[in-house]
Amino acid sequence: MRTLTIISAILFTSLLSGLSLAANEITLRDDAPDHYQVVPGDTLWGISSRFLKEPWRWPEIWQLNREQIRNPHRIYPGDVIVVENTLYGKRLRMAGEKGTVRLSPRIHTEESALKAIPNIPAEKIEPFLSQPLVIEKGKLEKAPVILGASDERVILSPGDKIYVGDLPVDQGVIWQVFRNGKALIDPDHNNRILGYEAVYLGTVEITNFAAISTARIVRSAQEILKGDRLLPLSATRIDDYLPHAPDFSLTARIISVYGGVSEIGENMIVTLNQGRDNGIEPGHVLAVFREHGVRLHEGKKIGLPDERIGLMLVFRVFDHVSYALIMQSSQTIKVMDAVKTP
Repeated sequence: MRTLTIISAILFTSLLSGLSLAANEITLRDDAPDHYQVVPGDTLWGISSRFLKEPWRWPEIWQLNREQIRNPHRIYPGDVIVVENTLYGKRLRMAGEKGTVRLSPRIHTEESALKAIPNIPAEKIEPFLSQPLVIEKGKLEKAPVILGASDERVILSPGDKIYVGDLPVDQGVIWQVFRNGKALIDPDHNNRILGYEAVYLGTVEITNFAAISTARIVRSAQEILKGDRLLPLSATRIDDYLPHAPDFSLTARIISVYGGVSEIGENMIVTLNQGRDNGIEPGHVLAVFREHGVRLHEGKKIGLPDERIGLMLVFRVFDHVSYALIMQSSQTIKVMDAVKTP
């Protein structure tokens, strides 16, 4: 359902209104187009990248803040964004909107098969929103365990009936299967262990609760084996991530990349060695820096200015670690690269 109200009319006008009222450091790209028509698959970040040198700052330009935005924009495929000249410089607006329009106090609705575009590519992070990812030491050892299957097969797959021990009856019928992963080490604080990464294996549905419960595997991401552990499905879900920089100086480090690859690029998931206890929150945009140094002829090593090589957006936060999506990269990002307030 696409709803147009007096609020949405005013919001659209201010949403894409002049840069003159925004922070004076925010500028249009030199090659910004005069107009752009929204197409399926677009994101607000991507569209802003066509116009702005710093696309993550679109909430500032569009005069929005975190308190106002929960479901911020209703921009649909087919809508046209244009650049226009004003007495105060260039500004962005939706084509066909020429300022605040007075409407009678009624709501007009119409059906639309089009879906409003998201802030960021949600499909990249959706699988990570319902998975614990980080667990405390020993937590899995206390979780319900897969005892096996009736036919004694070793590798379990979707459709297989399995038996589970120590399963509580008050935490729902959908559970996820995990196996202990690697320890997450903080290199900046004496290599202390921040937690343990849980390896997501699949999802099961409980079909009968008993002393030994019966379940059916409904999805598998990796091989599921006897002895793997179950955790209840998390209800954590955040639909919209408003990009914003931390309002404090932050320095962290990439300590892991999801999937175990050595080189990191756009749309990949990384783990940071700071989290909720350090003030990090979902939506924080952080810059990635490559630290450089040279060794002088007498053997002494000196540091060179850090080189900014990318941007990331934090989407999930735990007490001591955070997960972020790489949004931009000018060169390959690596584990141990520095992360700072942009």
